[in-house]
Amino acid sequence: MKKNNYVQQLWADNPVFIVWKKIPLSMKLLFVFCFCFVGLLCANDSYAQRTMISVKAQNLTVKEVLSQIEAQSDFSFFYNDHHIDVDRRVSVVTEQSNIFTLLNEVFKNTNVKYAVRNKKIILSTQIVEAPAAKQTVQIKGKVTDMFGDPVIGATVMEDGTQNGTITDLDGNFILNTASANVTITVSYVGYMSQTVKAQPGKSLSVILKEDTKTLDEIVVVGFGTQKKVNLTGSVSTVNAEDLLSRPVSNVSQALQGLVPGMNFSYASDGNGGEIGADMKVNIRGAGTIGDGSNASPLILIDGMEGNMNMLNPNDIESISVLKDAAASSIYGSRAPFGVVLITTKKGKAGKVNINYNNSFRWSEAINLPDVADAYTYAMYFNKMQLNDGKTAVQFDDTRLQAIKDYASGTITTTTQPNRNTPTIWDWIGNTNTDWYDVVFGGTAFSQEHSLSVSGGTEKIQYYFSGNYMGQEGMMAIRRDKLQRYSVSSKINAQLYPWLNMNYSMKYMRKDYSKPTAMTDNTLYQNIAKRWPMEPTVDPNGYPMGNTIIRPILYGGDNNSQTDWLYQQFQVVIEPIKDWKIFGEINYKVIDAFTHTDYLKVPQMNVAGEPYSGDTWKTSKVTEGAERTNYFNANVYSEYYRSFADAHHLKAMVGFQAEVNKWRQLQASKLDLISESVPSINAATGESTIDKSKLTHWATAGFFGRLNYDYKERYLLEVNLRYDGTSRFAKDKRWNLFPSFSAGWIATAEKFMENQKIVDYLKLRASWGRVGNDKGVDSRFMYMPAVWGSSGSYSFGVDNPISQSAAAISRMGNPAVTWETADKQNYGIDLKFFNSRLSATFDYFIEHRTGILISPESTPSIIATALPNLNIGKVDNHGYEVSLGWRDKIGKDFNYYVDANVSFARNKILYMDEVPKQFSYMNQTGGSTGRQTGVYNYIRLYQYSDFITGADGELILKPELPQPYQKVYPGDAMYADLNGDHIVDGNDKNVAGYATRPEYVFGMNMGFDWKGFNFTMQWVGSKNVNRMYDIEYRIPYTNAGKRGLLTYFYDGCWTPENQLGAVYPRPSEESESWNSEPSTLWLVDASYLRLKSLSFGYTITGKKFLKKLGLSSLGLNFSGYNLLTFSPLKYLDPESDPNRFGDYPLIKVYSFGLNLNF
Repeated sequence: MKKNNYVQQLWADNPVFIVWKKIPLSMKLLFVFCFCFVGLLCANDSYAQRTMISVKAQNLTVKEVLSQIEAQSDFSFFYNDHHIDVDRRVSVVTEQSNIFTLLNEVFKNTNVKYAVRNKKIILSTQIVEAPAAKQTVQIKGKVTDMFGDPVIGATVMEDGTQNGTITDLDGNFILNTASANVTITVSYVGYMSQTVKAQPGKSLSVILKEDTKTLDEIVVVGFGTQKKVNLTGSVSTVNAEDLLSRPVSNVSQALQGLVPGMNFSYASDGNGGEIGADMKVNIRGAGTIGDGSNASPLILIDGMEGNMNMLNPNDIESISVLKDAAASSIYGSRAPFGVVLITTKKGKAGKVNINYNNSFRWSEAINLPDVADAYTYAMYFNKMQLNDGKTAVQFDDTRLQAIKDYASGTITTTTQPNRNTPTIWDWIGNTNTDWYDVVFGGTAFSQEHSLSVSGGTEKIQYYFSGNYMGQEGMMAIRRDKLQRYSVSSKINAQLYPWLNMNYSMKYMRKDYSKPTAMTDNTLYQNIAKRWPMEPTVDPNGYPMGNTIIRPILYGGDNNSQTDWLYQQFQVVIEPIKDWKIFGEINYKVIDAFTHTDYLKVPQMNVAGEPYSGDTWKTSKVTEGAERTNYFNANVYSEYYRSFADAHHLKAMVGFQAEVNKWRQLQASKLDLISESVPSINAATGESTIDKSKLTHWATAGFFGRLNYDYKERYLLEVNLRYDGTSRFAKDKRWNLFPSFSAGWIATAEKFMENQKIVDYLKLRASWGRVGNDKGVDSRFMYMPAVWGSSGSYSFGVDNPISQSAAAISRMGNPAVTWETADKQNYGIDLKFFNSRLSATFDYFIEHRTGILISPESTPSIIATALPNLNIGKVDNHGYEVSLGWRDKIGKDFNYYVDANVSFARNKILYMDEVPKQFSYMNQTGGSTGRQTGVYNYIRLYQYSDFITGADGELILKPELPQPYQKVYPGDAMYADLNGDHIVDGNDKNVAGYATRPEYVFGMNMGFDWKGFNFTMQWVGSKNVNRMYDIEYRIPYTNAGKRGLLTYFYDGCWTPENQLGAVYPRPSEESESWNSEPSTLWLVDASYLRLKSLSFGYTITGKKFLKKLGLSSLGLNFSGYNLLTFSPLKYLDPESDPNRFGDYPLIKVYSFGLNLNF
């Protein structure tokens, strides 16, 4: 029987099958092993019967005895201390007794009862009724969480009294009251309290919601967790709810504006807002000038380095951002610019929880430049030519009339045959085309679906999830499309009371397809050059032009596929209580494949026949592949000890090693036999190897941390990291990176007890050193970089022969070593008004030395690049402020307002800059990222600045500084900085702010009320400049066919508009002078943006949900990038500062559904 190849192919392409094939055999066996033991581990093993406990208590409180029991076992006690006298002193001595014998002894001769279910023990008592208020009404109910699981040991109190009880092992309670007209309050640690009205005769159903702010008191830090109250470093946290309230496609977009000091931008190596592009992130500014360093933080996903944008945002539990050296130095050279720790969700003991959510999104481009209409363009173009003394203008009366007739509908012909070559169409037609709207107009659709299943028992917990996202880009002519698939799993198993094993796997595939024309960055510049009367189609209906439309439609496709596979395995051994040993193995594989076909794009003549134009005349296929293999092993141990209930000590030591190998190969071949088969094998022309690279590096480090606190009042932390790297020579390879931090919780002092203003006050200070080993060609910087067949050598004297051979592309430096940064941080944490108002302030100082850069002052006469030297120096300082207010109005209305602002400014102390003739030309002494070679713009020349010569020609007055070229009224006037009375290149300086903002701020607010929820976020920046690209500094000129933006003709100089003009006169003759980089074109790019707005409703506790098998149903409407206020009117202030001609950012409207089963 013949096999169905199509079905086989579908199965072969199935992501689950691909993942299973890629998992090593050892991991497969482990996976099967865990599942084989599910039944055994889930079985009721009578833990209470077989657990033996020894207690020696002489005159101790009941609370202390219960603590001893919990310390020797996995038992947890639930009780209401209003009813159980835990301060009663007892004497109990038992040897290897079970829990029943022990509790009988502790509560002998009392009315305390207990119930044991596996490892949960609930204590209760019969309350003696007061004679004056005999209790006659019985209130019954059940307390559950959001997933329908019972909340054991929740406190149920009658308001205004000491009358109360706690829930039993099934979450049920019975409360006897004197009256039926009472209200009760239900509370439990980690949940928000609920107040309900009693309903005699009816069983109350109380659902407690998690109090995420309380749960956040435990913060993830390097190689472990800490209580937030005990932190002495600068750490910010983000929870899952904050991330999921936005209609975004990746994690970096969701994080923007949530963390003070965490800055995002669209990276210069991407195409702005192009779908699939990752945002560039830095913490506390770009404090380096290193050629090979991107100043990005270390991203760790469950402890392994990774790309946070490959994650499904629904899988994230929390994010911690480590900013100062005290928090990040435990990672040494891996974290010279801070750390982002992402913790993903894991299963919880209890019933199976199934969650499905989706999002449907509609996107449109925002902040596209405003362009002139065709008639306005033509009139101003003519004016430009007249200003230059020309008598014949581009747009004569016939052309102007045709433009007007087409606009009015009198004619419908888009263009006419070319006057000089009648067989082809004239590219200057009659239409009124907004080219930005043609390329980026319309609405794009996207959708995302996520499904997760989690649950488990006390022994084993699991979490599985899958996600799919299909996204359309903004290329309206032919949509670019992105598809992302992700699957993740996490299994946590307790094999023995002293042994835990954890395994997690994450897989993601990203498929991106776009027109080949998008790979050429000139596409975006060409849009700015288009004239509005250029037609999109010719009179025969064929797409017209070989610059934009036809290449996008017919020029081929660029397809890329990237696969990420992360595997993590962890063993946790606890030989004795509070001593844990961790062993971790992390492995990552990234495969990337690209295929690009460049197809011939002919133009169509008047007869409707194809002919070859000036571009897209040849066909070519390029294919490339990359693979990254990353291996990381961690072994560390921690021990916790408490002395006299006052001194708390926690120590950790460990070792870490990582190895990374990256390979790349790319080849091309010309001349396809048939464009319907765009494959390298189907091409017959010249073939080339475009790229062939291999990098291989390794690091290793020993680390340790010591935490001490006295009564959680005085805090001390010491971190040490001893790091080695393969990038340096053996005698330069290792270095020590320490950090020290201290804290004082002033409100824990007795002198603060009686004041009622400040609820919490903590002072923090830290110092630490971190290192960086990354430079240009950073694989082995101590050795020369050699590249095959890239050099040429001459042999002979009279008739030398040139021979290709390997060449040294960069000299080595045996003395190259670590770049180091000494960081200081001083902080204060405050809470007021019963902790409703919170405030945090941090001030930081960073001194970075030994920055790895290539020297500039050495003459480059050695025919190779100079080596990396540890010579750069940069200082960085700034502050961060965050304020938060959380409160409640009535019983059900909860609201919050959070605001944060950060400031960061750096200063270049040394960069081996070639000394300039004048100090104002130097970058040294200023901040990084400022514009160089800039004239200081003063104003526009007026007629009053000129005198009339003998021949009637206008001559600039001699008392004014003389430009290096002739100028006229309406041209730009620049400052003569060096005072030589000549304005030329010697008057250019370093000007303005950097392209990276100094101030970044965010505001988040929201409320929830009876199932309704609302969130809103604003973000913004200040002290940031953008230099307009050349395409936006030259209006309506024939050179390069540039377009006309509205701000030119609205504010350009004319004889009729001299004093009110903002921009120079239209002139091709003065084009180069007026478009010089100057402060006229250095614009303020500050902005304030409504980043997201969300409104939703969640339904719980309804009968119809139970019939549908649902515990909750949520609906959500949201928007993203909704409003923008900025002095930068014609481009987006968040666009890539290095390329203004770019893929636009988008506005998004979204609708989503969330189901919990």
